[in-house]
Amino acid sequence: GNNPDFIPDHPEKVVDFAYRAVHEMTAASKVIIAAYYGDGPQYSYWNGCSTGGRQAMAEAQRFPSDYDGIIAGAPASYVTKLQGSQVWTSAVTHKNEAGYIPPAKYAVLHKAALDQCDALDGVKDGVIEDPGRCKFDLKVLQCKGEDGPSCLTAPQVELARKVYTGPGFFPGLEPGSEMGWATLSGPKPMDLAVDIYKYLVFQDPKWDYLTFNPETDLARAEKTISSVMNSVDPNLKPLFAHGGKLLQYHGWADPGIPPRSSVNYYKSVLEAMGGKAKVNDGYRLFMVPGMGHCGGGDGTSTFDMVSALDQWVVQGRAPDQIVASKVVSGAVVRTRPLCPYPQVATYKGFGSTDDAANFSCRSTN
Repeated sequence: GNNPDFIPDHPEKVVDFAYRAVHEMTAASKVIIAAYYGDGPQYSYWNGCSTGGRQAMAEAQRFPSDYDGIIAGAPASYVTKLQGSQVWTSAVTHKNEAGYIPPAKYAVLHKAALDQCDALDGVKDGVIEDPGRCKFDLKVLQCKGEDGPSCLTAPQVELARKVYTGPGFFPGLEPGSEMGWATLSGPKPMDLAVDIYKYLVFQDPKWDYLTFNPETDLARAEKTISSVMNSVDPNLKPLFAHGGKLLQYHGWADPGIPPRSSVNYYKSVLEAMGGKAKVNDGYRLFMVPGMGHCGGGDGTSTFDMVSALDQWVVQGRAPDQIVASKVVSGAVVRTRPLCPYPQVATYKGFGSTDDAANFSCRSTN
């Protein structure tokens, strides 16, 4: 859970929480398996999302020989900036309550985003395929007169703009994520984010998130906790050196961890390691249109990353696409290919738009 009681006066427990516990568990598990079966595991895989995604990145970067294959979903890797961004979003939401957007209006925002950007990929399906192409004009939602259930007041429009834009030091949320905005812009701040700053950065249980100052407080976080909590080292050479594979995914409609943070890390690895040709055999990123935080949402959010990873590690078959499904009441109503970034699923122009076979992965650049 998010209870911070273990933090004060227990710096070693913080290290355990950050990265060491997973490594020690892994090492001990291999010893136990070898003792019981007479031999250790032939292959070892990690599969986690959110904090589990952060743990995945910590393993890939700090203990690259622990696992043959790693799945990192929506990783909360850049703790100082991510949690700082989450605190900032809560603060700007509640510093001026006139701008607070009640959850009842999330659907209004969401519909407007889809109306403007859903069809940009040539298929109108209730999902924004590539939010980077979406130029969402919030002015269309501004109330012409008094406040009402189907419009936003001027302060609410301004707050929505800030949520999309982000604080500057970290990306904002993407168009299509609006139905989950209660995570960061709801009635109360996100406990985990506030607790990280309250108990780790400031070590002051009375610290008030409404006083958050990006310039000074972020610098303090970087100085005090970045070396322990962050897992953003772009050097994956030690992982690749033993044939290790990293498979990362993130929902474009994630309302908690800005999805562009995964894109930014991917780009940092390309830059640090000499380009796509030197990275593609060991690391691929899959962005999932319409998916929320680790699942759910309007998109095709049911997929098998473990089998894709296993084929990559064992057979050397890198995933050029991963078929995903949208499941409603236990029934598959749509399939789409997930594509390795920066490619996106593109309709071939014929056949059902609910069938993955009628789409191909293409680069939009």
